[in-house]
Amino acid sequence: MELFKPGKVYDFMGVRRYWITLSLLLTFASLVSLFWPGPNYGTDFRGGTEIEVAFKKHLESEAVRHAVEASGQFSEPDIVEVQEPNSEFHEHRSRFLIRVQEISTVDDHTKKLVKEALCFGDIPESELCPPGSHATEVKFSAGGDKVAVRYDSEPDLARIKEQINKVSSVNSSVKLRMTTGPNPQVVNPRDHRVEIQLQSKGDQLMDALRAQLGPDTVPDSALRVEWVGPRAGKQLRDSARNSVVIAIVFIMLYLAFRFDLRFAPGVVIACLHDALVVLGAFVVFRKEVTLSTIAAVLTIVGYSMNDTVVVYDRIRENLGKHRGKSFGEIINLSVSETLSRTILTSGATMLSVLAFFIWGTGIIKDFAFAMVVGIVAGTYSSIYVAAPLTELIDRRVSRGSAGKSGTNEMKKRLRAART
Repeated sequence: MELFKPGKVYDFMGVRRYWITLSLLLTFASLVSLFWPGPNYGTDFRGGTEIEVAFKKHLESEAVRHAVEASGQFSEPDIVEVQEPNSEFHEHRSRFLIRVQEISTVDDHTKKLVKEALCFGDIPESELCPPGSHATEVKFSAGGDKVAVRYDSEPDLARIKEQINKVSSVNSSVKLRMTTGPNPQVVNPRDHRVEIQLQSKGDQLMDALRAQLGPDTVPDSALRVEWVGPRAGKQLRDSARNSVVIAIVFIMLYLAFRFDLRFAPGVVIACLHDALVVLGAFVVFRKEVTLSTIAAVLTIVGYSMNDTVVVYDRIRENLGKHRGKSFGEIINLSVSETLSRTILTSGATMLSVLAFFIWGTGIIKDFAFAMVVGIVAGTYSSIYVAAPLTELIDRRVSRGSAGKSGTNEMKKRLRAART
C-alpha cells in the first residue's frame, strides 16, 4: 500500500535546519525540566506508602487530602483520583490513590519498648516477666508491621497480647492489627515461633480516614496497600537509569557492526532524543515516573531504533545503486521510498496505543501516554535527527579524507620537483 506517489522524492534535507532547531529546543527544555521542577517520582522510586481506596460515597480530592492532613500523622499526602469508565460509579462513589512518605511504623525507640515488653535480653524474672515469658529472639519486618518472636517453651499467646497492649498505651504507633485469625499466632509450634501483626502505615492511614470521614464513607479495608523503602527506591532508580544507558550502548555496538561507525552516532542521539522528550512530557504534565514509565522508554528506544534501521538499510542500498548522487540526495531518496512504510507502521501502532490511552486507567494510561509521545518522537527523529547527523558525519569524514589525499599528493609533487 502506497500513501505517497511512487518515484516522488521529497526534500527532507532542505528543511533539516528548522527541524534540528526544534529538536535542540525540545531536548534542552526536557533536560532543564528534569532538574526543575524535576520528575514526579512514584512510590517505586521515591519510597513511601500507597493505598487504593474505593470510598462508599462521592468525594472530592481536597476532602480526602484534608482528612489525611487533619490526622497529624502524615506529611505531604499525594491524592490521585482513579478514573473509571463507569459513570454511575463516579456519580455515587469515588476511588483514590493515596500516597504518603511515611513507611515504617516502628522506630528504634519503639523496637526497644517492644523487646522490653516481650522480656527479651538480660531482663530478670519479675511479675511482668515471670518464668517462661522471656523471648529468645525478636525480629522486625522491613516495613515494621510484623514481629517474629521465638521462645524456649510453648508461648502463652494471651500474655503476649497483653504485653503488646501495654506498649500500645505508651507508644501509639504500636497497635495490634485487626485480622480474621488470631493475633498473635503460633507459626511454628516445634520452634515455638510466634508472629505478631502490628498496624502498618496503610492501616493507620485507613484509621485516620475513618476517624475524619466516618465509617459510612470509608470502607473497612483498602483495595491494595504497597510500600517501598527509600533505599529500595534509590536502587530501583539507579537500576532504571543504568538499564536505559546499557540498552543504548548495545544498540550503538549493533549498528556499528551491521553498518559502520558513521551510522551508529545518529541512532544513539535519536534514541536519547526520544527518551528525553518522553521524560520531559511526563514532567510538564506532572505524571508519575514509575517502573512502567521506564519500561515504556525502553520500548520506545527499541521502536525508534527499528524505524531508523529501516531507513539506514535503504540508504546503504541506494549508496551502491546511485554512486553519482550526494549523500544528502541519497537520504532524500531513501526516506521518500520508506515513507509509506513508516507512516503505516507508526499509524497502526498509534491506533492500538490510543485505545489504551483513551479508555485505559492508572498505570496503563500513563504507559500509553509515554508510547504516544514516543511514537511521534521516534518517527520524527528517524528522519530529522538520525539521518541528518549521519550526513554531517559523512561530510566531515569525506572532507578529512579529501584533505589527507590532497596533502599526500602535494608531498609527492614536492619530492618530484626536488629530484
